[in-house]
Amino acid sequence: MSFRDPRLNRGGAPTDNPPVAADSSAILKLEVPVIVVLGERQMSIHDVLALAPGGILEIPKNADAELELRVNNRTIGTGKAVKVGENFGLRLTSLGNADAPAAAPKHKIEVHQEAASELDAEALAEAMLAGQ
Repeated sequence: MSFRDPRLNRGGAPTDNPPVAADSSAILKLEVPVIVVLGERQMSIHDVLALAPGGILEIPKNADAELELRVNNRTIGTGKAVKVGENFGLRLTSLGNADAPAAAPKHKIEVHQEAASELDAEALAEAMLAGQ
């Protein structure tokens, strides 16, 4: 699927149409991969092939260090590992840009009026996940 920039008209020139809120209910129902990263390390192929059950893979990260929260393989925040019953959890300590305070999520998607009728929720969500 392709995504046309709603700030441009069909000819590619900027448009003066005021933005309108698109129905975001379908987008908010999409499921995306959410990953908590314990740590990463580089290993030679030889060492990877030598891994065996019962072995210990040391991660070069302090046990008290914050873990990364990734959505669609992009870091969106950090947090501390916690125990939730018999499961692991993540207590969020920051969201978004590390230099900016965390803000409440926005559930309103801004698109130009001309583009609103042309975009379906799947195409818009795909473009958002691609970072456009």
